[in-house]
Amino acid sequence: MNGAESLVRTLVGGGVNIGFANPGTSEMHFVAALDKVEGLRCILCLYEGVATGAADAYYRMTGKPASTLLHLGPGLGNGLSNLHNARKARSGIVNIVGEHAGYHIKHDAPLTSDIEGVARPMSDWVRTARDSQTVAADTALAVQQAFEPRVATLILPIDTAWGDANGPAPVPPPVSRQRVTDDAIAAGARALTRGEPALLLLGGAAVRGKALEWAGRIAAKTGCRLMSESSNARMEGGAGRVRVDVLPFAVDPALAALRPFRHAVLVGAKRPVSFFAYRGKPSVMLPEHCEVTEVAAVDSDLEAALETLAAALDARNTPPAGVASLKRSALPSGKVTPDGVAAVLAALLPENAIVVDESISSGRGFPAVMAGAQPHDWLNIMGGSIGWGLPAAVGAAVAAPERKVIVLEGDGSAMYTLQALWTMARENLDVTVIVFANRSYQVLHAELANLSAGAPVSRALEVLTLDRPHLDWIALAKGHGVEAGRASNLDELAVQFKRGLASRGPYLVELLM
Repeated sequence: MNGAESLVRTLVGGGVNIGFANPGTSEMHFVAALDKVEGLRCILCLYEGVATGAADAYYRMTGKPASTLLHLGPGLGNGLSNLHNARKARSGIVNIVGEHAGYHIKHDAPLTSDIEGVARPMSDWVRTARDSQTVAADTALAVQQAFEPRVATLILPIDTAWGDANGPAPVPPPVSRQRVTDDAIAAGARALTRGEPALLLLGGAAVRGKALEWAGRIAAKTGCRLMSESSNARMEGGAGRVRVDVLPFAVDPALAALRPFRHAVLVGAKRPVSFFAYRGKPSVMLPEHCEVTEVAAVDSDLEAALETLAAALDARNTPPAGVASLKRSALPSGKVTPDGVAAVLAALLPENAIVVDESISSGRGFPAVMAGAQPHDWLNIMGGSIGWGLPAAVGAAVAAPERKVIVLEGDGSAMYTLQALWTMARENLDVTVIVFANRSYQVLHAELANLSAGAPVSRALEVLTLDRPHLDWIALAKGHGVEAGRASNLDELAVQFKRGLASRGPYLVELLM
């Protein structure tokens, strides 16, 4: 057995059964080991940012890390953008990155680089295997770190991959989530029962499952308002689930939404801050008169924290507030508007769908409309580094092949990682993509105004618009093996969306805005 085979056997033994790969020469022993070891499905991605984005969403849907296989420092560098998003989402990933043989590095071959230096800014744990005999133990530690969850990067010099190894290593158990203290629970209960306007701000795992139900019971008992962070790694919504308002992304609406509260109790959420700094506007969104009580950090056992808080408030048996009912309104028609698009989605969304949202400017109001849709999961881009949506759809579809995945994607963002379409086609993933073709970086038009930088004129518009030529998403999709159709009004959107939902493979809708 060589080091690469011991690595693969350790991954499989530790519960890592999916890999997203873009390998090169330095990783060929890993590739060869796939024929010797059962249990690791390795999926080819044509760009490293697709591999890392897919691994992010795979973890969000399963709670289990996937591995990536990346080629030396430049390959890892290509994947950093979506590793940034994964860290912000607290997704566990095992990155395997090839390296030159130790004796070859001194010759400064063209692909030689400081791989550890490239890895550290977007990884929580970094290690270079010392020799073939340590590869299995190093892999076991990387898997343990990924289950924490953290982004773990293991660098594998090719001589450690081809050298002799003894066998796989057992993976140590992850450290259990920290429990919330009695004092924190008591402080949260006091803040919610002062008789003043109170907000229960949720994040992380607090916006899904039993945790969300406990939050609804607390709201019913105390009258507090439930709200989530602006972006959530995975949020449950739709009929039969406790409705939670999403904090607006834009500064002024967020300030207005938070202004009434005298108390803010945080469970899995951080103090809300603006995405960027704006001249004359605060960075912290909560008003100065609001007292903040931090009950549980995002890495705590949030379900247990909310259950304990409900018990402290004598709310364990209180029916939860705000449980949404199914509302199937008639399909709208006419001109494309964000509200109209949301209404089409809400009316046609299939039960148990997974919505991957990188619509940026067009879709900010969608979650409020979707409360009356069929029950679904909603995944947001967490780190703000665009080019996440299409890769995330790959990971979500691999994680949950029995569920329909729907991607809401801006045209500018989609161009960063459109190679994901090829992987969707090759793996026949059940994904329907809606590309919002506003033919510009629309969000930047608003940001130009927000920063008081002046109204765009011809030279400014040159770097904000996607025209001359217009992107042809029908041709781009079909060139990657994905069937596609175009919609220019809400009636056509409904037709195209239904066509995508009826397909058992990938389908792309270009929506002209």
